Amino acid sequence: MPINVNNFINSLNLKSKNSDFQDLEHLDGVSVSTVCANLYSKPRDDLVMFYFRDGANYASVYTQSKIVSENIKWNLNIKSKKISSLIVNTRNANAFTGTDGYKGLKKIAEEVALQLTKKQIEDEDSPKKISLNQVLFGCTGTIGEKYPTEKIKKNIPELIKKIKYTQNKFIWMKAALGIMTTDLQPKITMEECNIGNKKVKIYGIAKGSGMIFPNMATTLGYIFTDADLSNNILNKLLKKNIDTTFNAITCDGDTSTNDMVSIFSTGKVKNPIINNINDKKIFSFDKALHSVLLNLSKRVVKDGEGATKFITINIAKSKSEKEARVIAFSIANSNLVKTAIAGEDPNWGRIIMAIGKSGVKIDLKKLSISFGGIKIIEKGQIFKNYKENEVANYMKDKSIDISVNLNMGSKNFTAYTMDLTKKYIEINADYRS
Repeated sequence: MPINVNNFINSLNLKSKNSDFQDLEHLDGVSVSTVCANLYSKPRDDLVMFYFRDGANYASVYTQSKIVSENIKWNLNIKSKKISSLIVNTRNANAFTGTDGYKGLKKIAEEVALQLTKKQIEDEDSPKKISLNQVLFGCTGTIGEKYPTEKIKKNIPELIKKIKYTQNKFIWMKAALGIMTTDLQPKITMEECNIGNKKVKIYGIAKGSGMIFPNMATTLGYIFTDADLSNNILNKLLKKNIDTTFNAITCDGDTSTNDMVSIFSTGKVKNPIINNINDKKIFSFDKALHSVLLNLSKRVVKDGEGATKFITINIAKSKSEKEARVIAFSIANSNLVKTAIAGEDPNWGRIIMAIGKSGVKIDLKKLSISFGGIKIIEKGQIFKNYKENEVANYMKDKSIDISVNLNMGSKNFTAYTMDLTKKYIEINADYRS
């Protein structure tokens, strides 16, 4: 059942300190609009536009799947230094749709460019002609179904009509709701920081619930800032922070054809020019960006299809981060581990199994394992004071922390996942029904 956007928004208390959702208001340089293009059988917002009135610098990371959606191909072919609009549709992935799917994007981009150019002429003293090469696309939904080009195209004028330069604070929530598929919760967050002595904002929204495993980026994620940063700096910052955020999560071990995370910089805050990501003036922004990405990626896992447990897997003192990552995901993607946690069974033997199958050589005599700080294995032996009832009681928690200490080096890696429940099977068995 699609979420009723108005009812959901009315139920929110965004001012509350206990709210799961932050109060995102206007971000200078970006306007957001949403419409129902009737892509679903029941009415809901399913088409979202982000419009950058004066253009935006940008950077993106995409799926590493060898089969990619047509919108990913389109985006990779964009050579423009600035983007004027991002269009995101749900319900249809535009993957495995061939030339028709790609041509559909071109038709829509031409309409977007035409209508936005008209708006520029109406609104600006010095209007700018907008090119179809300044339009990016995000698509999410079912693979292999005919792309609804005409439904989307005919709703572009309505999207543009709804553009407001002073945003209603709920529009970001509407956008987060508008890009959802099987998600049960919108993903939205923000941070404020400084570049030099200038305060800047970073807003983020994402969608993702299933087909989640890193290979960049396991979801759709869109980051917006009013900072003035070049494409090169944005690209380096995004790639630097993606490995320990969106590339550190897994729900089901499956990588999508449509994964993308993009960051857009409107340049409205005239902060000091940054030419190097090691410049100390960018440190605060770098940290805040990581916080936004990590917040969104954790929300994706917590909203994983059928999830009842949020699982953090810490691998410590590995010879290399690469080996720590391999072990972490060997555990995180194990159906036996995930079902044991769903059943609240302290079956630590499945953790041993997952470490062993990872292929990473370890010194068993140095291995230690704990659940939520409760020691289970120490130096390759069952901890002398281990009491299974303590761990069994801990397994009832909604958040489960698994720590594996290899005691072989100084590198660490943390992965995030969810349990595997009967509900997951139900959701995916009925996905197209």
